[in-house]
Amino acid sequence: MKTIDELLAEGVKGKRVFVRADLNVPLAEGAITDDGRIRAVQPTIAKLAAAGARVIVASHLGRPKGTGVEPAFSLAPAAARLGELLGADVAFATDTVGASAKETVAALTDGQVAVIENLRFNAGETSKDDAERGAFADELAELADVYVGDGFGAVHRKHASVFDLPARLPHAAGYLIATEVGVLRKLTAEVERPYVVVLGGAKVSDKLAVIDQLLGKADRILIGGGMAYTFLYAKGYEVGISLLQKDQVDVVKEYMKRAEETGVELVLPVDVLVSEEFPDLKGKTPATFETVDADKIPATKEGLDIGPRTRELYASKIADAKTVFWNGPLGVFEHPDYAGGTTAIAQGLLDSSAFTVVGGGDSAAAVRILGFDENAFGHISTGGGASLEYLEGKTLPGLAALEG
Repeated sequence: MKTIDELLAEGVKGKRVFVRADLNVPLAEGAITDDGRIRAVQPTIAKLAAAGARVIVASHLGRPKGTGVEPAFSLAPAAARLGELLGADVAFATDTVGASAKETVAALTDGQVAVIENLRFNAGETSKDDAERGAFADELAELADVYVGDGFGAVHRKHASVFDLPARLPHAAGYLIATEVGVLRKLTAEVERPYVVVLGGAKVSDKLAVIDQLLGKADRILIGGGMAYTFLYAKGYEVGISLLQKDQVDVVKEYMKRAEETGVELVLPVDVLVSEEFPDLKGKTPATFETVDADKIPATKEGLDIGPRTRELYASKIADAKTVFWNGPLGVFEHPDYAGGTTAIAQGLLDSSAFTVVGGGDSAAAVRILGFDENAFGHISTGGGASLEYLEGKTLPGLAALEG
C-alpha cells in the first residue's frame, strides 16, 4: 500500500488530489455535535494543501435515498468546520459531479481545498450494479489526477468512491488509514497479553462474527449493553422487557460453550439498572430505576445499564491487561443516570497500563460526550464497523483497492 509520504515525495504541487474522507459526523438541527472524524482527516488534507495540491475532499453523510440533494444530509456544515480547523477558506460544491463540482474544482489554485456534496446523493455511489457504480467512479475520476484514501469509516463498503475510483487513478493511503491499519494489526497479529475485549451496543447480532473470531484470540471478553440480555437469557435468566434477540440464543449458547472449552473468560453482568420506561434523552429528566441482580430482572422492567458491582468487576478484569479493545457502550450513556457503566469502562481503560483501542462509533462518541481526554487513550478509531470487520478477518474493499 503506497503511503501519502511516498506520494508527497513524488510531488503533488498543482495536481488535483481527490481525498476520500469520512466526514459522516452527527448533526443536531444542522449543527455538528461531534467533529472527531473531521479532525482525524485534517492532517492528511493539511499536508497535501501545504505541498501545493489542489485538494478535493469527498465523503458520505447519513443514508440519503440517492435521488438527489437532501438538505438534512448536506456536507455544508462539515465543510465549514473543516475550514475552521484548517484556518483557511474551504470551497463547497453543491453537487457531486455536476456543474457546481466541475466549476469549484476548476477554480482551485495550488494549496486550496474544496469539499463536494454528499456522494450518496448520487445512486451510483452505493449501487450494487458494477456498471452503475463504475460509471459514477468514471465521473469522479474526471475531477482529479490522484486519489488518496483516508475515510477509514467507509473502507468496508464496496462503494464507487471507496472501491472503484482508486482503480482509475494513481492512489495512496492517507495518514488516518495508515494509523488505523497499524493499530488493528496490534489487535490481531502482534497482540500483547492479557488481551481483553469489551463489547457493548444494542444488538448481539452485530457482534457475533467478531466474537466468533475473538474466541480464538482474546483472553477475556466482557459483555454489556443491550446485547448482554441475550447472553443472560441464554444462561437461563429472565430478562423482563430488556432488549432480546431470541433468534440468536442458540448461537450465543454455542459461543458460551466454546469459550469454556477454549479457556476464554466470557464475563457477563452480575447486576443491572432496570426501569419500566426508557429514559428521556432530550430533556434528560431524572430516571426512575432500581439496581437488581442480573438473574432477578422483574418481568415488567428493562435493563438499561450495568450495575455498580459489574462496573467494579469489569474494571478488575481490565486492570492487568496489556491490550484492550472496546466497542460499544455498556448502557444508555446518553442519559446521565445510565452513563455509569460506560464511564466505568472508559475510566478502566485509562487506569490500566494497556495499549487501549476505542473501536469507533458510539464508543468514540461516548468518550467525547462523557468528557474524557481523547489523547489519553492509545487510539480512538473513526470506524466502528470497519474495525469490527477487520477483526472478523474480512477483506475490506477500500483497503484492497489501495493495495492494488
